[in-house]
Amino acid sequence: MAKISLEELKQRSLAIRKQYRELELQHHGSEWTVEEDALAFLTDAGLVGRLTMAQQGRWPKTNTDEELRHKLGESIWWLVVLSERMNIDIEEAVESFLSKTEILIS
Repeated sequence: MAKISLEELKQRSLAIRKQYRELELQHHGSEWTVEEDALAFLTDAGLVGRLTMAQQGRWPKTNTDEELRHKLGESIWWLVVLSERMNIDIEEAVESFLSKTEILIS
């Protein structure tokens, strides 16, 4: 599978989110709020935790690798979507975090 750049990740993520907005309008008459997007992210992040427990033998579920990969990818997708909706430059946020953390732990 090909690697993608952060810019491609952003563009593809936002294109997918736009399509979901259309479905929300069709089915519910309005698009999800930022808060609803954040809640959806938290739900998926919780599933990452549970699937990790299963993968590590601490929760009784088998064959979780594919589902875990999907939820990890989806969680990153949600972070890109949320940052865009809240007018936060995700690249700048990650760079700032990495730089500050590298200084703190060195």
